[in-house]
Amino acid sequence: MTDAADMNAAASTPMRDRLAAGLKRRHAREARFRWYGRLAIIAALAFLALLLGRIVSQGYHAFYTHTAAVPVYLDPARIDRSYPAGTNFEQLTAEQLLARWGVVDDAQGSKAKAMKSLFSSELKFRLAELVMKRPGLIGQTVPITTPFSDDADLYLKGEISRDVPSDQRRLTDQQLDWLDRLKAEGAVSARFNKALFLNGDSTEPELAGVLGAVVGSALMLLVTAVIAIPLGVGAAVYLEEFAPRNRLSELIEVNINNLAAVPSIVYGLLGLALFINWMHLPRASPLVGGLVLALMALPTLIIATRSSLKAVPPSIREAALAMGASRTQAVFGHVLPLAMPGVMTGAIISMAHALGETAPLLLIGMISFVPGVPMAIDQPAGALPSLIYIWENASERAFHERTAAAIMVLLAFMIVMNMAAIILRRRFERRW
Repeated sequence: MTDAADMNAAASTPMRDRLAAGLKRRHAREARFRWYGRLAIIAALAFLALLLGRIVSQGYHAFYTHTAAVPVYLDPARIDRSYPAGTNFEQLTAEQLLARWGVVDDAQGSKAKAMKSLFSSELKFRLAELVMKRPGLIGQTVPITTPFSDDADLYLKGEISRDVPSDQRRLTDQQLDWLDRLKAEGAVSARFNKALFLNGDSTEPELAGVLGAVVGSALMLLVTAVIAIPLGVGAAVYLEEFAPRNRLSELIEVNINNLAAVPSIVYGLLGLALFINWMHLPRASPLVGGLVLALMALPTLIIATRSSLKAVPPSIREAALAMGASRTQAVFGHVLPLAMPGVMTGAIISMAHALGETAPLLLIGMISFVPGVPMAIDQPAGALPSLIYIWENASERAFHERTAAAIMVLLAFMIVMNMAAIILRRRFERRW
């Protein structure tokens, strides 16, 4: 008995060793897998932080701007009372500043031109409006606050350095001296850039804003939602609850899944051919943009709605039918309301995805320069993605910081929409 037990113990020892070694290897693989997951999350967060940090570091400068407070003598001999807007107020202000500092201009007036280029063209509009509203100010000295030009504003923000050779920057050393003198006199102040949010697009960076693009995007999303949500939800309900299971319905389902993966630029080509060239709808309008984005959002919305309907337990349908409800009553009175959180989430996410699309908008003409704010869906308008594309390709350096600011506005819109989807889901979600 003792010998047999010793033999069994001796035989089981290698087996225990192999099992222990196998468990050790399995635990080591599991530990490595967990570390791989942690490293993947850390890498994703690092890239996200790098991206957001780059956008914020480049764009926060656009949220404030510098203005100059200068006294201007409204010379009656230089102002046209019948048409004040025709007066060259920029030249008048520049000449008076130079005279106050004792700077003698040359015969060509080059110094006055250099001084005038430091101020935005907004100066003449503000003075013209002031004179038209209060003609009695002519002949008096009035203080006026005006924004600087884009290059002068960049210098005051520290983005243009004196160390750069003068032939590589647009401001001369003399202009930089004048800016320093205005700053030393206390005439320069930094303030929140309201124009970025209250103005439409402009060829002058210091006057350019995102309001027109924001309104255009809102009108475009309104058209998209009105068209895509009813059609998408209706198609999903029919395919999931009423359509017979045959080859035709299977073919439709396959094509819907394929359409969800079609590149967005293809939808832009479809919109160009169908809505503009054939239906002759207004080019570069929120109406056409909304129709194109609605076509693009439909597959995603149908798939999300069908998934939400499938998540409703079959017992809900069976109980409704057992109580005498028709198939339509069971679906619209019980199944669809319970699936509504997922439906709303899918709708909001598809709208957020449509908000960030650029390629379809470029093909239907929403890349054009639109200075105003659209008031209807058939008027020419821009959109935030196309505005970002236009500003990034502009030659003026000040547009680049406004590009990053517009990206931040777009990201804020998308974050708000995604948060709304999460809140709606948690608010109406039911666990079975």
